[in-house]
Amino acid sequence: MIDKKNLLALRKEFEEFEEKREELIRTSRDILKFSKHAIYSIHRDEIKQAEENIAEAEKLINKCNKMLEKNSNLIDVSSYFASLEEYVEAKCFYGIVKEKRIPTNKELAVGYDEYFLGLCDLTGELARQAVLLATKKDFEKVKVLNDIVHDIFGFFSSLDIRNGELRKKFDAVKWNLRKMEDILYDASMKGK
Repeated sequence: MIDKKNLLALRKEFEEFEEKREELIRTSRDILKFSKHAIYSIHRDEIKQAEENIAEAEKLINKCNKMLEKNSNLIDVSSYFASLEEYVEAKCFYGIVKEKRIPTNKELAVGYDEYFLGLCDLTGELARQAVLLATKKDFEKVKVLNDIVHDIFGFFSSLDIRNGELRKKFDAVKWNLRKMEDILYDASMKGK
């Protein structure tokens, strides 16, 4: 009745897929880890360490992309997209600090979903950086970061964002902008 030979072939295919899926998930966690370490390094002015972490993340992203080319069914692994969002956040934060610019999604080789979500998360790191700068009374740099967050907010305000992950992250952009504006307001009230 049942074709056991066919079932054995399907089981082998299933097990190979699951093995590749698990490898993609493990590698995605490492991309996430290196990206997070890069962000923390940037906050501590350890730019060389941030560069090394970003380079490691990029090696792993290339590895994942090769895996996806060979097996397009793996594309549904959400942990890979989450790791790309974190990479975008790290690379954009690095771009602002080191190169005074935010790289494009084409430069980062990511789609608009990962790029948009990463940009939203970036505003949280910029707000955190603004707090660190404010404690050093470097309000000129706080103003520059505020302008960047304001531009990001303005862009996302122009989109028709429905409910979902992007909506939640866009709401966080509003709070990050507010936090930075409060820092600048407090500084202006103190005559800084």
